[in-house]
Amino acid sequence: MCCLEMYFHTGSHTTGLSLNNDRLYKLTYSTEVFLDRGKGNLQDSVGYRISSNVDVVLLWRSPDGDDNQLIQITMKDVNVENVNQRRGEKSIFKGKKSSQIIRKENLEAMQRPVLLHLIHGKIKEFYSYQNEPAAIENLKRGLASLFQMQLSSGTTNEVDISGDCKVTYQAQQDKVTKIKALDSCKLERAGFTTPHQVLGVTSKATSVTTYKIEDSFVVAVLSEEIHALRLNFLQSIAGKIVSRQKLELKTTEAGLRLKPGKQVAAIIKAVDSKYTAIPIVGQVFQSKCRGCPSLSEHWQSIRKHLQPDNLSKAEAVRSFLAFVKHLRTAKKEEILQILKAENKEVLPQLVDAVTSAQTPDSLDAILDFLDFKSTESVILQERFLYACAFASHPDEELLRALISKFKGSFGSNDIRESVMIIIGALVRKLCQKEGCKLKGVIEAKKLILGGLEKAEKKEDIMMYLLALKNARLPEGIPLLLKYAETREGPISHLAATTLQRYDVPFITDEVKKTMNRIYHQNRKIHEKTVRTTAAAIILKNNPSYMEVKNILLSIGELPKEMNKYMLSIVQDILRFEMPASKMVRRVLKEMVAHNYDRFSKSGSSSAYTGYVERTSHSASTYSLDILYSGSGILRRSNLNIFQYIEKTPLHGIQVVIEAQGLEALIAATPDEGEENLDSYAGLSALLFDVQLRPVTFFNGYSDLMSKMLSASSDPMSVVKGLLLLIDHSQELQLQSGLKANMDVQGGLAIDITGAMEFSLWYRESKTRVKNRVSVLITGDITVDSSFVKAGLEIGAETEAGLEFISTVQFSQYPFLVCLQMDKEDVPYRQFETKYERLSTGRGYVSRKRKESLIGGCEFPLHQENSDMCKVVFAPQPKSSSSGWF
Repeated sequence: MCCLEMYFHTGSHTTGLSLNNDRLYKLTYSTEVFLDRGKGNLQDSVGYRISSNVDVVLLWRSPDGDDNQLIQITMKDVNVENVNQRRGEKSIFKGKKSSQIIRKENLEAMQRPVLLHLIHGKIKEFYSYQNEPAAIENLKRGLASLFQMQLSSGTTNEVDISGDCKVTYQAQQDKVTKIKALDSCKLERAGFTTPHQVLGVTSKATSVTTYKIEDSFVVAVLSEEIHALRLNFLQSIAGKIVSRQKLELKTTEAGLRLKPGKQVAAIIKAVDSKYTAIPIVGQVFQSKCRGCPSLSEHWQSIRKHLQPDNLSKAEAVRSFLAFVKHLRTAKKEEILQILKAENKEVLPQLVDAVTSAQTPDSLDAILDFLDFKSTESVILQERFLYACAFASHPDEELLRALISKFKGSFGSNDIRESVMIIIGALVRKLCQKEGCKLKGVIEAKKLILGGLEKAEKKEDIMMYLLALKNARLPEGIPLLLKYAETREGPISHLAATTLQRYDVPFITDEVKKTMNRIYHQNRKIHEKTVRTTAAAIILKNNPSYMEVKNILLSIGELPKEMNKYMLSIVQDILRFEMPASKMVRRVLKEMVAHNYDRFSKSGSSSAYTGYVERTSHSASTYSLDILYSGSGILRRSNLNIFQYIEKTPLHGIQVVIEAQGLEALIAATPDEGEENLDSYAGLSALLFDVQLRPVTFFNGYSDLMSKMLSASSDPMSVVKGLLLLIDHSQELQLQSGLKANMDVQGGLAIDITGAMEFSLWYRESKTRVKNRVSVLITGDITVDSSFVKAGLEIGAETEAGLEFISTVQFSQYPFLVCLQMDKEDVPYRQFETKYERLSTGRGYVSRKRKESLIGGCEFPLHQENSDMCKVVFAPQPKSSSSGWF
């Protein structure tokens, strides 16, 4: 057996493969790809193999040096087959000729030879014919890239089909191993991801090529490239692509004589003047979709699932995600046509989808469609803004569009406020993607900070504070400290809760000094909500020994319900082992801080934190703290749900109900610092780290009496819509020449409502927060050659409900309090689909489905009933199917 000879040159340059003169090298080549979920036997995967014979001949060698060569590579006898030999009769390739699978014109192009100019073993130029199909040329690029190598160990940069990549060679006597750092490859490909770790994905890619050597000759080249992906918080959403190449030399025979000449360009022209130099780097191509519906047809087929009554079902989210994908390929005119033709019931869901597409065409279409000067389309404007707030990969153009809208006129002041609040959210997201220096972001920062500094109206101050609560600009901290310490009521409280959202590094000693002054009322009297927020900031951010001691010593000197609230906060820190617990335990060793008198304070205010779910790498927690006034009227209830991946948190939900100035209704005396507060009750929500515009139940005494006399307890919508939360799209150029895509999408239909009822007759108040969601997460992995495609789809879906009810009877003291937080039975469904499909339409599909029921439960809201919630899993029958389609 003859081989590709490698000549070992001495000198400063590095050498690679070198072919003998006047010889024709006969090789066999195959590239195969497997798709699976990253576990089990590869033979259970879907995929395909492309194989051929290959002829290689040396056309020219420079007279000035053996390491300057021009070689010709020709693929022959191309065949396509299944990688899963157990498929048998179900093989989509059975009974099909290569010309039928690949198509005649593609097969002819694949078998046309290419030229490769190598200098010192590295690719100088790649020559092929113009106007060949990009997918076919990529397959030839993948083969040609295997001929690039060097004989000595070391790290360098190489350009091949994968792009400009960092490669490391490890040379041994019997082999040379090339390790390509795929994350270093410079190759322009479309893609985006959700930057937050909790909602993001973890991907890993490796590429190893081994050149086997016998007696100084290369006898085979073996390459394996692996791409793996998994969703961080739901690791069952995972997939893997394994791509392999194998090139083996079988024999040599007499070949063409070397062409004489000094210039390679003249040699190429003599071989065939139609040859042209093209990039060795892989080129983008899109397979034609046969029989796919138009955008309008797609919308008509799914709109029934997006009727308001169907939004609690997972099928609504499935339809939403599929339509978002389609919208990303649509033109502005197509989108506008559908928007203008839809009725008012389904239009809000259509606005959600169009905004979530996040393309220039979809943004232009929705901005043309919405009229912010109109009061008739307020719901649509609000849905657009919420979809902007939760945009998975916003760009500067979206931010600039909202800034432009804010500077215009509005039909609704609520929408004006929402625009500014969402601008803050977009600033935060762009800064997380290292976009803080973008001109649009700089302009938005000036708008927020300048507006807050100059604002005089209470409504404007609150608006800019809410925007800053989303943006969390370090430059805004001095302003927040000023508003928290010097202003009254809601403004002071909102400034403090905005500071509460900042990360630990930004809570400096100066911030904590101000919070200590507020809590201990060193300069002025503050209301309870502001003081307790100041205490929470201190205790959350590395409190010192004296800070903790002073807070503990204050318990017993505070208003009655605040005493109980602060005591519950301290006990919750200890029970849940929060970061401050070690310092609290140190201080409690002192009898002056830890005694019966201090720790036996009565009251109904409370604080409790617990786990919704806990695994080795993730956790989901909930917390509820409730603060009452001394007369038994609710001052604030604060419900939070966090999701953690390792130590990274995502603030999933926060629902805060606040009330003030209601003591006059029951002839009670207001607490210290709250004598002049106006009657007010409202609800503020934060969803997936985005603060939304608060809603008001009533504002002022006359509004309160009007609502009480109307006896309406209808819930008020806080947020409702379809949200795209997880959005990862990655296009991969495999070294073999095949194109791969790895996409993960997660969406939910959400409906959060809140209500507050107040009865003078029964001397009872009740607050109710209800949260209903439908969630669907899908992973879609495909490998496409343009004539055959293999795919893996995995997913999980559920519908869930969570309700919190707080009832207080204040006819006597101590007043009676009933707290409930219930989770309904949750159906949980997982599915997996594997398929192989020819461009002619013939295909194979395998489907699996698994269902289970997670039993509902009541969550403990006090330390006395911490074992109350028992979750029951009830497995349901599995189902699977496979066959033709």
